[in-house]
Amino acid sequence: MNLKPRKQQLLELLPNALMLTRGPRHSNIRYLTFDDGPDPQHTPPLLDLLAKHGVKASFFLIGEKIEKHPELVRRIVAEGHLIGNHSYSHWEFRNMTLRKQLSEVHRTDALLSAFDQRRHHRVRTPRGYLAAPLLLYFASHRRTFVHWSYDSLDYQPQPVEDLVARLRDQPPACGDIVLMHDDNDMACNALRVLLPEWLADGHRFHALPSGVA
Repeated sequence: MNLKPRKQQLLELLPNALMLTRGPRHSNIRYLTFDDGPDPQHTPPLLDLLAKHGVKASFFLIGEKIEKHPELVRRIVAEGHLIGNHSYSHWEFRNMTLRKQLSEVHRTDALLSAFDQRRHHRVRTPRGYLAAPLLLYFASHRRTFVHWSYDSLDYQPQPVEDLVARLRDQPPACGDIVLMHDDNDMACNALRVLLPEWLADGHRFHALPSGVA
């Protein structure tokens, strides 16, 4: 699971100011990130769990869902988590023009700004899609993408027991940015078991730094 795919190796060559793929390896901090929310069924119990253990995380939110569930975004911010940009519609970026891709990003930035008063937010595109025109635009405008260094695979059909066993056998390492999701209950159910174990082992979990406003 921890063998790096070719894409991951290439992304790690880019500067952190453009592409954040992991945190410092020398720290004892890991970064839980959750895509595809906010979800009225699955986000609240996840927030309850994180609060119970004093863990801060990062939530990459979809614009359409922000509009439908603003109270959840307010709660995420109030409880000290980072909110990030996961596009407005979550459509396939590979099928969009650059102009449409940027519209998805800017529209969601504007929605997020109402909650944290930040003009720009860290961006994770749907399925982590990246292409040269979008990278060049972000580089020229000093914007940052967030990828991940540890894919939990919580989106795959599997018993939660199998997910727990695999993550327990190969836990995230120091500095890892962990990809998870809060549009289903797999991550929450797995973390309900694993977070106490990981914290007891001395692992620490922080929200990602917010970056440039």
